[in-house]
Amino acid sequence: MAITPRFTRTAAIVAVGAVSAFGLAACSSGDSGDSSAGGDPVTIEYLHRLPDGEGMTPTSEIVERWNADHPDIQVKATKFDGKSSDMILKLETDVKAGNGPCLAQTGYSEVPQLFVKGLLQDVADEAKKYEDDFSAGAFSGMKVGDAIVGLPQDTGPLVYFYNEAEFTALGLDAPKTLDDLTADSATATAAGKYVTAFTPDEAQNWLAAQSAAAGDTWFTTAGDEWKVDAEGDGSERVAAFWQGLLDSKQTLATERWGEGFTAALNDGSLIGHVGAAWEAGFLLDSLDGTPAEGQWRVAQLPDFGAGAMSGPDGGSGVSVMKGCEHPAEAKEFNAWFNTQVDDLASQGLVVAAKGDVETPEKMLRQFGGQDVLAELGTATENLNPDFPYAPGFSTLSKMNETAAAAVAGTATVADIFTTAQDTAVASLKDLGLPVAE
Repeated sequence: MAITPRFTRTAAIVAVGAVSAFGLAACSSGDSGDSSAGGDPVTIEYLHRLPDGEGMTPTSEIVERWNADHPDIQVKATKFDGKSSDMILKLETDVKAGNGPCLAQTGYSEVPQLFVKGLLQDVADEAKKYEDDFSAGAFSGMKVGDAIVGLPQDTGPLVYFYNEAEFTALGLDAPKTLDDLTADSATATAAGKYVTAFTPDEAQNWLAAQSAAAGDTWFTTAGDEWKVDAEGDGSERVAAFWQGLLDSKQTLATERWGEGFTAALNDGSLIGHVGAAWEAGFLLDSLDGTPAEGQWRVAQLPDFGAGAMSGPDGGSGVSVMKGCEHPAEAKEFNAWFNTQVDDLASQGLVVAAKGDVETPEKMLRQFGGQDVLAELGTATENLNPDFPYAPGFSTLSKMNETAAAAVAGTATVADIFTTAQDTAVASLKDLGLPVAE
């Protein structure tokens, strides 16, 4: 396995794990292919988890348009019906057996771990050709050090949802800064309302994204070692903000995916929410046909101390799998597919590609005619461009346990970020990767 000059720093670090997981055979592929050499078309297999629900443009229909226009590069798309974790297990098994797909949908937080395991190809030379078509923050989600393993598809920047009618009644505007949000919290609580919810079951991704919005970078490399900094200045600002609201009981402390959140939304006591952009597709469903229908709006995340910046809470890209014999052709389709913005938006995605996207009728109705996808597009452009994940990020789910303790008063919000720091360092070491102390 030749080491090219570009295969350095973090890429060199994760190569240790890749070799140990799959051996040198995993690095044997990389033939770019030539669809014209033998006269037969190149076939690209694409495994995805797009919903393909009612009223959406089916993935098969999008792919059929490509196939009709590209007789030399034919794509076979297969929908995986199951959890993301189950799909990852299937990919690991199939790639190790030498019969994996050429392209697969992968979450940004999963990418480094998959690269460590030798499941993904470094296709930086091809990917860089399309970099300007996508948000810089989303594109960074497909990087592992100097390696680039695919192209981004959808994003989850944090935004602020709020009930405009209720805000107006309280004399409030959409908050622009954390100070605004703190002041609004006091005003709303005095009236029996909440303009935020603290959601411990979402702490891992939700609070990490807020640190990113505050300008922090959790994972970098120092020489040949990983460096973890989950307790930076941004995390301290985030912790102080939420600790203040918890101590003063001026935030609704409830699980995001529990009954309490929806109940507060429905009874009108919850009138604001720091949430991921993808929540716009379903957040207000329970208000359909009620007096609150059409009252809510979406705004940019308040300034967490780094200016007009958001952080990533979810999202996925399309990666080139190890063993793909035609990565150049795969990237060509990948770039085309992920820039079919209206089709992907119909799937409920907040697309990573630049360009105008038409807000669907449902969102227009629920958000009082607001051009929601334009607002979410701005948030995507405002993503922190320097917030990559690291192998083992999934283990940071321990943050949720500490967050629940913070709600109970047996831990602090700052402790959540300490949990992130300690867990990330331990996880990297467990993977056999060097960590700077």
